[in-house]
Amino acid sequence: MPRMTFIERDGSRREVDAPLGLSVLEIAHKHGVDVEGACEGSLACSTCHVIVDQGWFGKLASPTEDEEDMLDLAFDLQETSRLGCQIIMTEALDGLVVKLPAGTRNAGG
Repeated sequence: MPRMTFIERDGSRREVDAPLGLSVLEIAHKHGVDVEGACEGSLACSTCHVIVDQGWFGKLASPTEDEEDMLDLAFDLQETSRLGCQIIMTEALDGLVVKLPAGTRNAGG
């Protein structure tokens, strides 16, 4: 089974099973990783914002205009920022590394 690594806000790395066809958001929830996803993957928020490792960013499909619009609202936006709900696990992404941003816009405080 493919694997991926989340770099948590404290800098710790968590490698997890990443079933094919699931989004990074779904994989995070399956393993209790702190990625909110307030809109449940419907592209209506930016709370599943993740920062993709530079070496993996070019392997992802380009973001849609809707995703780019939502990313404009994300906290701690980086050059390799994406929405976790829009990254779907494939064989080609086995080993994917994403970092959680410092916070989210919906974090309240």
